[in-house]
Amino acid sequence: MDAIQITGIRSYGYTGYLAEEQVLGQWFEVDLTLWVDLSKAGGSDLIEDTCDYRSAIAIVKDLIKTQKFALVEKLAAAIADEILKLEKIERVRVQLSKPAAPIPDFGGRITIDITRNQKN
Repeated sequence: MDAIQITGIRSYGYTGYLAEEQVLGQWFEVDLTLWVDLSKAGGSDLIEDTCDYRSAIAIVKDLIKTQKFALVEKLAAAIADEILKLEKIERVRVQLSKPAAPIPDFGGRITIDITRNQKN
């Protein structure tokens, strides 16, 4: 199966379990893998034969900016659900990271990694 990978989508949002995360906000980073049949586009060279990934990027940025969830798992699931509404997308992988999680003495990143399929 063919795929389009989009990395480094970055946006500021207000999802988080702690009250200050929902008030002060934080940066989120998202990487997507979109499974889509690219054979027709590979032959035709027409955008209507593929997934216009600008739409996927816009969905991610909009959801991060406008939605407030307690859990990043819920935000990742919401992103996946909306991406699957795009025409031609058969499966999506969402890797949602909090690069600066508010955990004392922790300098790493937290990443939620989910894969969802089109329901047939």
